[in-house]
Amino acid sequence: MIKPLSAAISSVLLASALAGTARAQDPAQDTDEANATDATDAQRKAVDLDGVIVTGTRTPKAIDKIPGAITVVSPQEIQHTLLVTEDATAVLARTVPGYAESSQAMSNTGETLRGRIPLRLFDGVPQGSPLREGTRNGTFTDMGIIGRIEVINGPSASEGIGATGGVINYLSKVPTREGNETTLTTRYQTQGGDDSEGWKVGVTFARKQDAYDLLFATSYIDRGISYDGDGRRIGMNTSGSLASSESRNVFLKAGFNFGQNGEQRIQGSYSKFKIEGKGKYIQVVGCRGPEDDPPCDTPRTNTSERGQIFGSKDAFNDFEQYSVQYTHGDFLGGTLDINAYGADQAMRYLPEDDDAKQLVKPPIPDDERIFDQSEIATKKKGLRTSWTRSSLFGVDGLELHTGIDLVEDEAQQRLALTNRIWVPPMEYSSLAPYAQLSYDIGPVTLSAGYRREDGELKVDDYVTTAYRNSVFVEGGTLDYQADLPNAGVIWRITDEWSAFASYSKGFTLPNIGIPLRNVNQPGQSVDGILDLQAVIVDNNEVGFNWRGQRASLGGSVYKSESDLGTSLAIDPVSNDFILNRAPIEIKGLELSGEYRFTPEWKVSALYSRIRGKTAFWNASPTGLYPAGGLEKPMGVLDINPDKLSASVTWKFLPQADLTLGATKLYDRHISGSDVREFDGATYSYDERTRGYTLFDLGVNYDLARYGKVSLGVENLLDKQYILSWSQLAGYQNFWAGRGRMTSLTYTITF
Repeated sequence: MIKPLSAAISSVLLASALAGTARAQDPAQDTDEANATDATDAQRKAVDLDGVIVTGTRTPKAIDKIPGAITVVSPQEIQHTLLVTEDATAVLARTVPGYAESSQAMSNTGETLRGRIPLRLFDGVPQGSPLREGTRNGTFTDMGIIGRIEVINGPSASEGIGATGGVINYLSKVPTREGNETTLTTRYQTQGGDDSEGWKVGVTFARKQDAYDLLFATSYIDRGISYDGDGRRIGMNTSGSLASSESRNVFLKAGFNFGQNGEQRIQGSYSKFKIEGKGKYIQVVGCRGPEDDPPCDTPRTNTSERGQIFGSKDAFNDFEQYSVQYTHGDFLGGTLDINAYGADQAMRYLPEDDDAKQLVKPPIPDDERIFDQSEIATKKKGLRTSWTRSSLFGVDGLELHTGIDLVEDEAQQRLALTNRIWVPPMEYSSLAPYAQLSYDIGPVTLSAGYRREDGELKVDDYVTTAYRNSVFVEGGTLDYQADLPNAGVIWRITDEWSAFASYSKGFTLPNIGIPLRNVNQPGQSVDGILDLQAVIVDNNEVGFNWRGQRASLGGSVYKSESDLGTSLAIDPVSNDFILNRAPIEIKGLELSGEYRFTPEWKVSALYSRIRGKTAFWNASPTGLYPAGGLEKPMGVLDINPDKLSASVTWKFLPQADLTLGATKLYDRHISGSDVREFDGATYSYDERTRGYTLFDLGVNYDLARYGKVSLGVENLLDKQYILSWSQLAGYQNFWAGRGRMTSLTYTITF
């Protein structure tokens, strides 16, 4: 269920904080209720938990007391999406209003949140690195172990750096039933074409006994090649494909409650995930038409053919993380939470023979050209602390939430086949103290907070590639300090109506690897590169929420601004991404709601409209002229077209239900122009994207103690379409979307 309600400060683990809290909030049960089944009890507790959130607060907090916009993606919404597709970000595209279309790939290129890059967390641990945003941090685990997803929509400093678009926190499942519980999941999928079959097997074991609990999960997924609606193979994504791949996942989480009344808890978790291409197909580049180079009479999208490039290696995501968390429910009159974590993440991309990866500077004879492939490696470790005290100074309703976060992040990018540095080793360390106050005054909650980001970036000396003239760049150290306040108010007007207003700041680093690798002039040093300045975003938002007996409706409007923002563009010479650093203004509208006609029928829908503007030119590095005005519309690489998503669920039998969903992206035409007074230079931009509507179907039939059988159909009508972000001409990026995919899933729990 979408809940447009809230945002404030930070992180992790529904498991530790909620295990005791949910029990404490249960009302006394009469004899009949005490005899209810474990399944009914677990379901009731899950409903209770829908009303709290830990992302942005680190301890459970009612979402109707936090001003801002939050989306909680429920277990039911995750389960329905998994019937249709195993894509990790597809559930966000269906359920979060401001989230862009799914790329249907290992890469999440173009998958922004409200037009900016979100910070993705798994149980509070960052996935990927803002030092080198490789658009791979959306594929990091098997979605079958995810219990719910909490999304802070819009810029937020609550979880540290990287959240200028918002925070997306994937929370692992929590054991709920006393004793042992084992779930076996098997899945078969096909598009009917040659080598399109795929399958999955996964096992989850949960144990909850007295003071301890344990969750262990492992899975294997084999994916076949993908076909579009015309029955043509889809090209292998240059940034990483899900098609023709294998993934393996292991997850372990264990916790122990101790102390008086179990008020203390220690918990540890470990995750190891790897998805890797099979190396069976290579991409065949398509053609957009007569205007392409080389031209063609009839447009044709990228496709794949069997084969392998000699000496190449398979693309992969290899993510490993671990964490240890300690909580104390009565520490100096408040709740203490300490979480230490570490993560190693490696991403390898497909081989390419583009000019930027050659051993010498173009022009290059055809017989001397080489294929090479890049590889990003990141390491991080951190310590997150928080202490929450309610009834501060004896004042009912006054709550303090405070702590200090420390993080060390390392990243680099190499050309793997020739072992060359593309982006030099970078190290970022920061210390960030924060404090947040909230005050409940009857039906009104006031909140205000402050976070201080104090970071340091170190970059080694390095030499750029031949394409960038093999110039020496002197390394150095850069300091990043920022004051990040937030404030908000929420008014619960009646039992059904509430309204909120909020202000917040977000902070991130500007994908530092891109400007570093693009240096092509001698005599440069790291501390002299303007594009390395931080991105600080101001966000203002107002919204409302209505919850009736059978229906709900929520909406918000927002405006986010940055004096020195980032937007992506494609270099017409290199066809590579370049980073524009200029002012940015983004405005948006979001609506979501649901209506339950009867216990058997429910309809839900959401709508999102986002518009953004930036400047045609950056400020002159020598001060000759300032950046341009806000005249250039932000295109599909940054901002998604208008989106409407809806679904209807019908429980047609006591043991069976059906959900039909639809997602529509609208046509869009944006244009703009400007003239620079300094030299009379003229600029213009014109972009057209064509929308499409996709339907999906999920059917469940409960066989009671014999398990559950589910049918899922993605792209039900087998529509042929081009992904929105792929409609913009760029380097080998002409991809169609997937055609009809049919899946059969069998799950049994014992």
